[in-house]
Amino acid sequence: MRKLLFLMLSFLCGMQGGVAKPVDQIIDAAVAPVSDIFSKIVFYPIKIFGAEIPITILWILIGGIIFSIYFKGISFWGFKHAISLLTKKPSGSSEDGTGEVSSLQALATALSGTIGLGSIAGVAIAISIGGPGAIFWIVVGAVFGMALKFVEASLAVKFRRFNSDGTVSGGPMHYIAHGLTRKGMRWLGQPLAIIFAVLLIPGALGGGNMLQINQATQQMISITGGEKSIFYSNAWLFGLIIAIVVALIIIGGIKSIAKVTEKIVPFMCFLYVFIGAIVIFFNLNDIPSTIVTIVKGAFFPEAVYGGVAGTIIIGLRRSVQSNEAGTGSAPIAYATVKTKEPISQGFVSLLEPFITACLCALTAITIVITESYKDFYEGISGIQLTSKAFSSVISWSPYVLAVVIILFALSTIISWAYYGQKGWTYIFGEGKKRIIFYQILFCSFIIAGSSINLKSIIDFTDAGMLAMAVPNMIAMYILMKDIKYDLKVYCKEHNVSSIKLM
Repeated sequence: MRKLLFLMLSFLCGMQGGVAKPVDQIIDAAVAPVSDIFSKIVFYPIKIFGAEIPITILWILIGGIIFSIYFKGISFWGFKHAISLLTKKPSGSSEDGTGEVSSLQALATALSGTIGLGSIAGVAIAISIGGPGAIFWIVVGAVFGMALKFVEASLAVKFRRFNSDGTVSGGPMHYIAHGLTRKGMRWLGQPLAIIFAVLLIPGALGGGNMLQINQATQQMISITGGEKSIFYSNAWLFGLIIAIVVALIIIGGIKSIAKVTEKIVPFMCFLYVFIGAIVIFFNLNDIPSTIVTIVKGAFFPEAVYGGVAGTIIIGLRRSVQSNEAGTGSAPIAYATVKTKEPISQGFVSLLEPFITACLCALTAITIVITESYKDFYEGISGIQLTSKAFSSVISWSPYVLAVVIILFALSTIISWAYYGQKGWTYIFGEGKKRIIFYQILFCSFIIAGSSINLKSIIDFTDAGMLAMAVPNMIAMYILMKDIKYDLKVYCKEHNVSSIKLM
């Protein structure tokens, strides 16, 4: 692994010295056209009330509404039990089942894959395009997303596979294939599982990789001198440093990744909330007006293309990007949990979109309360807008934010490295050489992501992740009756809710 990374470094250095254009420009020129084609296919628009809505966004939104209704608003009544599962061990749901990681570690790994820079840069981008009201729809999308997350997490544990070496393989590939086969629909399950696994790879390389490292690189350039920074024309160099760190972590598998995320996630969340709270504290008097601005902007946006429909679309699209509900990524981590009851992990997964929404709201409030979004100008990156909001109150915040961003990016990247690896091995089979090849490919995209422009990454990111929701949610619809039955049995055994799930 180390030798191959060294060869990669030597190759890039040779390119830098042997051609007229910098490596950054070469990488961008090569990747951007592919990204544009892919995103146009996934974001094929349909018109509703005069606004163009990508059909994949509508697909996920409708699914979130249907599952929320079908499970009687589980996002609300199941929240208390989700908390109790992490704070104590209810009878019959102890973590002595077969698996690789604890429930908390599985949640931390899933969170590390979702509360990446989408919660910082993605929210800033949404506000800059859709106005302050976009955050309102991001939160609404998260509520629907909780129901989606419950179903896919429960399915992941229910249909996971235990390998001969003690490791676990699970996620949409497996519950699509095995779940639908049990329904006598092997003809549909097998191809859909392969389609999902194929889509998972660009999703991992894009949103779980390139977007994260790109925004981290931009912040690093900013705090190290801007145009005078060593990384300004050599962004790939910072990408290479992160690629090496990631490589050393992911070679240990899910147990190694879970141990890292279990420590990183709480620390980075606390640090980000701490500096965000300081910004809000110094603007306490403006909180009422900030709330009014957000709510008003959600229903009566100013100068937003598509009006209120445009704001809703932007907010919901960013909500999907931030919590990834329905896309099928997090269930791959949940499948590895030590538990005998799939439904218990489904409840725990409700916390993931909720926590993600809280961080998104924190970012949005700091941007709106400091009115930084009003000075938005064409070309500014999402992370720079967030940094501007923080630095308007705390002069040294960009340096702290840089630490947070790097941790957010690192935690997301290592989680998605594992997700993508599971998709890779599902297609090409298990084997050390196959896994090493994928890991090298993934780390190479870290270097590419540090160099490509933001627009190309955003399009490639959203397209890759949203496309995964199509095969995933088809299976979720077919198998939702099975989960409802399991949920009724679980609730009766543990006296979870008085709500009738008929």
